[in-house]
Amino acid sequence: MSRRIFFSVGEPSGDQHAARLMRELAAIDPEIQCRGFGGSAMREAGCDIEVELTKHAVMGFLEVLPKLRQFFRFAAKAERIFQSGEVDAVVLVDFPGFNWHIAKAAKKHRIPVYYYCPPQLWAWGRWRIRKMRRRVDRVLAVLPIEEQFFDANGINTTYVGHPFFDAVNQSNLDTSILQKLNADGRRVVAVLPGSRRHEVEQNWPLMLEAIRRLCRSHSDVNFAVACYRESQAKFCQESLQTDDQNLPLHFFVDKTSEVIEGCECAMMVSGSVSLELMAREKPAVVIYRIGRFFYEVGKRLVKLDSFTLPNLMSSKRIYPEIISVGDPEPAIEQLTSSMQQFLGDPEYRSKVGNELKELAEVFAKPGASRLAAEVLLADLAESLENQARGSTTPRAA
Repeated sequence: MSRRIFFSVGEPSGDQHAARLMRELAAIDPEIQCRGFGGSAMREAGCDIEVELTKHAVMGFLEVLPKLRQFFRFAAKAERIFQSGEVDAVVLVDFPGFNWHIAKAAKKHRIPVYYYCPPQLWAWGRWRIRKMRRRVDRVLAVLPIEEQFFDANGINTTYVGHPFFDAVNQSNLDTSILQKLNADGRRVVAVLPGSRRHEVEQNWPLMLEAIRRLCRSHSDVNFAVACYRESQAKFCQESLQTDDQNLPLHFFVDKTSEVIEGCECAMMVSGSVSLELMAREKPAVVIYRIGRFFYEVGKRLVKLDSFTLPNLMSSKRIYPEIISVGDPEPAIEQLTSSMQQFLGDPEYRSKVGNELKELAEVFAKPGASRLAAEVLLADLAESLENQARGSTTPRAA
């Protein structure tokens, strides 16, 4: 009997992580059947996509509100699928606001639920731990801090490692892009303005102003801007002013790994891409611009003094972090001066690179997708046996 797994994935990065997991599942069990909500990477991995959920990725209440009715329709569709009896397990990947509803519907129909790349409740949502305990049978943790947190709160958890490192290990870099980046012998700074539309719109203007200032003192540097979508590259290009036409800016779409590999250092918007920078041992400055309301709310919810994943893995703050609220000038100045230090002080840049190398040797190991697949299929085999006996609780790790 083939195993039938429903995935619910709402973020572009989650689409990639889920696709790698699906390929590992199929390698172990070629008869596995995957369907659900996700994106193009999952479709290419053989998943039957019911809803292209990654096209609706949003963040924050003000972005969610206009799409609430649409999300309710998606959740209702998932429940109809669960009700049909054609799903043996549900795998959620991040996107918690929506995925809580998917988990609730799955438990209503006695379907085991797994959370892969779980929401960072340890940082901002500790009050939701009871919801996680009620609705999720096992967390497939991707960070050591997650395993510690969820275990301590009585949630069945297995640490599998982060799938981002599988992506780095498996990536076949486009050598033509690497050659283009280094064709004129100038140093390269990677500019990573984020994967979500609102991140690019909020952070690119600050990055652009920092680039203008850096160019005045570093004439030997090219700035390679890595965009996730064509529309984001277009936004960045259209924001350039007449005086910016001579800036050494080069735009790339869907070539983030090549841009990171070819750079000397980077300026980046906070996100999981920081793990690839760590794995490739690239120094960077992290920036994130946020509205006043969400900043004030976040101060009361977030319990950590860092918001960058490699910094959370380390005992020190390796990557400088900048939060921009209100007047952008202080953040622009801090971003510029931090990048000046990387560009102008080779010893400092080398020191940060060595710290990243030490961190990568501990954490940046491939195999997360394979281990997650093995845990999931082992649980699923036992879950199907337990269903015959009237129980759906997976075995302990």
